[in-house]
Parts: sequence; structure tokens; C-alpha cells
Amino acid sequence: MVKKNKVKRTGDDEAISLGTMLRTSPRKLNLVASLIRQKSVGDALNLLSFSSKRISFEVKKILQTAIANAENNHQLDVDKLFVSRVDVGKSITMKRWRARARGRVGKIIKPFSRLTIIVKEEKLDHVDQKTQSSVNKGKIENKAKDSTKNVKSTKKESTKTTTESQKTDSSKSKDSETKEGKT
Repeated sequence: MVKKNKVKRTGDDEAISLGTMLRTSPRKLNLVASLIRQKSVGDALNLLSFSSKRISFEVKKILQTAIANAENNHQLDVDKLFVSRVDVGKSITMKRWRARARGRVGKIIKPFSRLTIIVKEEKLDHVDQKTQSSVNKGKIENKAKDSTKNVKSTKKESTKTTTESQKTDSSKSKDSETKEGKT
């Protein structure tokens, strides 16, 4: 019996890149991988360039490979790509020994990891329609709020002017009464 090679099938709008035998533990690799999940490709490359983690350089190379696969093999637009999935897994573990006191040995474990990055092309037409409708709703709501503010402010101004005119009328009548009373 011959084992069949497992080939990961990808959709028409996505590309894949694999990294095996990365010399770090999966736990440490997952810290870097979580930085780029669901980010656009440009943002992900920028984050990896300025990351202080040692493994981020190799993750960046694998991401660049995925971008090149998307561009050359699948004819996808690089500007619309985003990191849709990042899988981190455990690979082999090398075990080494170190001499310790009284003839004993100490174990040194050197873990390796694997990394799978899948980039996908965003469908901006569908997103644009949703955002456009929400923007239009927001504009209508803002106009409604502005119009109610204008009505409220005009009511306040009209009440202010009526109270001021009443005050001036009452003060004039008081003045005229005092003048009449004196004469």
C-alpha cells in the first residue's frame, strides 16, 4: 500500500503557503501568528517587520510566499488580499542530553513547529454595498437629529425673546406708573 499525498485544495480566491520545521515552540509561534490573523497583507507585513520576536522574520518570509503564490498562481490582486487563516502546529521535538552532577543527565528539548498561512481576496463589491447603505442611514439619522436641534433652538430663542420683551414691557409700565404717581 502506498500512502497518497494529501494536497490541500484552495478556492479560486485564496492562496496557501506552508512552513515546516520552524525552530521555535508552537506556543511562541502562536504569539506572532495572532498578530497577523484577519489583517490586510500590507498591515501584516508591517507588523512583522517591526516585531521584536525572533521568529517573526521567518513568518514574514512565509507570508511573502503566500502573497507571491496568490499573485502568480491564482492571479489575485495583491491590494485586496488579507490573511484569512493562520494555523500553527507542533512538529518534531529534538531531544539532547547534558551532563549533570553525580553521573546524571539533564534533558534539553528543542521543539519545532509548522505554520500554514492562507491569504484570501476580499470581495469589496459586497462590502461596499453594505457600508454605503449604512453610511446613507447614518446621513439620514444625522439630518433628522440636526433638524430637531434646529427646531429646539428656534423654540428656545423665541421663548427668550418673548420673555425679554415681556420684561421690558413690564419695566416700562412700572416707569410710567411711577411717573404718573409723582405728577
